[in-house]
Amino acid sequence: MQNLILYSLSNFIPETILVVTIIVCIIADLIIRKKSFAVTFVAIVGLVLSFVFVVKQWGLSMSIFSGMLAIDNYAVFFKLLFIISTLFILLFVETSKEMKTASHKNEHVYLILSLTTGAYLMASSVNLIMMYISLEMVSLTSYILAGYLKKDKRSTEAAIKYIIYGAASSGIMLYGMTLIYGYTATMNINEIFLYLSKNPITDTPVLLASVIMISAGFGYKISSVPFHFWTPDVYEGAPIPITAFLAVTSSAAGFSVLVRFFLVGFANTEIITAVKWQEVIIVFSIASMIIGNFVAVWQTSLKRLLAYSSIAQSGYILLGLAVVNSAGLFAVILYLSAYLFMNLGAFYVTILIHNKLGTDNMDEMDGLGYRSPFIGVTMAVFMFSLAGIPATVGFIGKFYIFSALINTNSPNLTWLAVVGLLNSVVSLFFYVKVLKHMFLNKPEKPLPELDYGYANILITLLLAVPTILFGLYFTPLLRLAENSIKIFGLN
Repeated sequence: MQNLILYSLSNFIPETILVVTIIVCIIADLIIRKKSFAVTFVAIVGLVLSFVFVVKQWGLSMSIFSGMLAIDNYAVFFKLLFIISTLFILLFVETSKEMKTASHKNEHVYLILSLTTGAYLMASSVNLIMMYISLEMVSLTSYILAGYLKKDKRSTEAAIKYIIYGAASSGIMLYGMTLIYGYTATMNINEIFLYLSKNPITDTPVLLASVIMISAGFGYKISSVPFHFWTPDVYEGAPIPITAFLAVTSSAAGFSVLVRFFLVGFANTEIITAVKWQEVIIVFSIASMIIGNFVAVWQTSLKRLLAYSSIAQSGYILLGLAVVNSAGLFAVILYLSAYLFMNLGAFYVTILIHNKLGTDNMDEMDGLGYRSPFIGVTMAVFMFSLAGIPATVGFIGKFYIFSALINTNSPNLTWLAVVGLLNSVVSLFFYVKVLKHMFLNKPEKPLPELDYGYANILITLLLAVPTILFGLYFTPLLRLAENSIKIFGLN
């Protein structure tokens, strides 16, 4: 037993580094007792060290801690995504006036690292209990971060709404897991698959109910309709860097565990048909795209617009899951890679605008493209990428999503690709609306040019360049996605 624990710990180094980094950050915060970049620097060093050990796990395939966690390329891909996004968020916080005016000191640093640690565990979980615990770890830190600006009523309101919706969805998901356990007598998703494969499914309503309930928990985390009601208010009330963190890292963590649960536990055509999982995913996907895109059209707040955009983007990603084969999963991984750069970029430009204007209302951004051409052009890059315009990484993601739908024949899902394409056309309207305010609308009075500084320009370029580069040369993303999904053994 002792040898098994030591073996597990020796392969748990990336997570251990993050935990140690959190402790060091807390001690440093207690010693310094004021806002300091030193605490953030410690966090960055910890993330870089964790990155090194995560890369070393590439190519491994094993389970640790009595089958609670898996180490494989799929988990490694998401851990790398979490590290990159967390590094950017820490930089975002340092440039955000919202976070600098907060009464807290450096608490956000170790809260962000705690969420990242929970996301690590979500990506590796192969046991229902571990999935639930890791999801709660991510959720609890998210609640605190959403209400980080305790003197701002909107931030407090966002945290309360987040807690209420989160508690309800977690309870529903936990009950669904008990139904699965009661039916299969196991919590391990590999063993669940073996049981459902070898035994005839005699109680379909129970399994269907459990699938819907568990989908509710995951759907809340990825902002999927009809579990999306918290998203606009929380995104609007939370500080913008935290909103970006929830939109990218938290959502990606939700997709990581959702994919592993369904494609490992139900990776069999007969099981999928019996529990109607594909139909459930299709309904959630279409609803997310339609509601996200059409409600975003009417938004005047850039943060709320990006919130509904995130809901719609989760719908596009779910399209890939509706295709139960390697092409669909490949497209999901590829799209999440693209989503990292274009969504973080859009939120960072929003931070820079908010720093100068003190608002995210698009009516106040009239003429901004001429007052600050760099910000206007880079925002155009991110908006076009989110809309799926060619020569951007967003186009590559959607192209492979739609291709997976068109090329599958069991059943024919070409009609679903058409629905996704039409929704992309709708989304182009509100993405272009942002640019219309920046470049076509004239401000009521002449305003001076806005200077954002070299550091901010560099961070923006670190997101804008990959958005264009991977839209033109996307082979590295294709190889990464291809190697990440081999563990599932899909056709």
